[in-house]
Amino acid sequence: MTSVGTRGKNIFWVGALCAVCGFLIFQFLGNSTHGYIASSSLFYWWGFQWVNAASETEHGFPILAISAWLVYHNLRREQPAAASYGPASAAMVAGLLVHALGFVAEQARLSILGLLLFTWGAVSVAGGRRWSRAVAFPIAFMVFAIPINALDSAGFWLRMWVIGTSSAVVHGLGIHVLVNGTQLLSQDGRYDYDVAAACSGIRSLVAVTALSLLIGYLMFRNRWLWAAMFAVAFPLIYVANVVRIVSIVVAAQLGGQSLGDKVHEVMGFVVFVMVLGGVYFVAEWAARAKPGWAREEPRGKAASSEPITAQGPALRLCAAAVVVTSVLVACLLVHVSAMASSGKSGIALEADGMNPVALPTFVGEDWIGRRTEISAVEREVLPPDTGYSRKTYVSLADPTKQVFLSIVLSGRDRTSIHRPEVCLVGQGWTIGGSFQHSFAFPGKTSRFPATVLRVEKEVLT
Repeated sequence: MTSVGTRGKNIFWVGALCAVCGFLIFQFLGNSTHGYIASSSLFYWWGFQWVNAASETEHGFPILAISAWLVYHNLRREQPAAASYGPASAAMVAGLLVHALGFVAEQARLSILGLLLFTWGAVSVAGGRRWSRAVAFPIAFMVFAIPINALDSAGFWLRMWVIGTSSAVVHGLGIHVLVNGTQLLSQDGRYDYDVAAACSGIRSLVAVTALSLLIGYLMFRNRWLWAAMFAVAFPLIYVANVVRIVSIVVAAQLGGQSLGDKVHEVMGFVVFVMVLGGVYFVAEWAARAKPGWAREEPRGKAASSEPITAQGPALRLCAAAVVVTSVLVACLLVHVSAMASSGKSGIALEADGMNPVALPTFVGEDWIGRRTEISAVEREVLPPDTGYSRKTYVSLADPTKQVFLSIVLSGRDRTSIHRPEVCLVGQGWTIGGSFQHSFAFPGKTSRFPATVLRVEKEVLT
């Protein structure tokens, strides 16, 4: 019979072997977008986001600290249990495959999801079901530390909803402001505010929703209540940001731009207090209304570290599955990394190697192109390596007829790809409606469908 000490050693070495396989893959074949961050390490790619202000992911370290505390907190609750290697090995294999997909698609964020899945599997092998249950939520919580600039488009629409509601409220108060894209301007020019991403809720959305989910997790034992506390944060963020913008505009109307700027600084903290206070109030009310929903705190001493029974064949099968998958994934990623560029993109670039060449000044003999600058909102929403080329073409026969032509070229960060509504509103246009239309190709019978947007822009006169 195999001794308890031998079983423990087997578990340790299998866990160590799986961890080493995963580390080698994620360290040396972890990132394929070297033009974005020049490193093959997924660990470096992710950590760089936490210290790079432009990534707006400085909350990564607090999320990591909270996750570490949650592991300690959960281990005091869980009791030792027999190991189950099936789910753990499946998680590690799936994590490697998800990473391979992210590597080929040049989406490091997808690879991070694979890393988290692999980590849960490796920890589950080493610690058994006790550790498996203890680290499940903390590892999932690390999703909030993934760079979320890919969600800026969603945040952009949140900004527009906040602007629309805020302008309606201030109009109801008798304050007349103009809406120009993401800007609110007074008619007399005394003040103007650009509702930037920090005011839209997309940055605060990550921190506040993470803390809201944490409140639900610590106070309740049912997962649907965790999700409920997470969901409660969204309408509160929206309302809080409307209150913030309305307060700034009212202050600016009463005391000018300087007073509005002071209120702007203060209201940033008020948003957090309103949202987190509201979530905690709802959670406390639910816990009092239904005491059975509340999570019970552990009593007595922490769970003892009893030995975990190992299953020899299952343990060996787990190790074999991870090692074989690691080798196959490594071969695939090495092959993908060695592939040369085809050079058939057909896009002519400026000398800077990023922007497409300028559009022609004349189209035929009847249209002349005028240079159109890139708006600050677009540069803020899209990655810094996005390329642009645009002009507004005016009819020489009738200057009221104008056609705006814009080319947006994605960089190495694929979040450059977005819907045209983002650019249009960022340029100051208001979308009044849309409809579907089928256009014909010149000289061909085939047609292609498209969405036609009706837009307008308010201007000061």
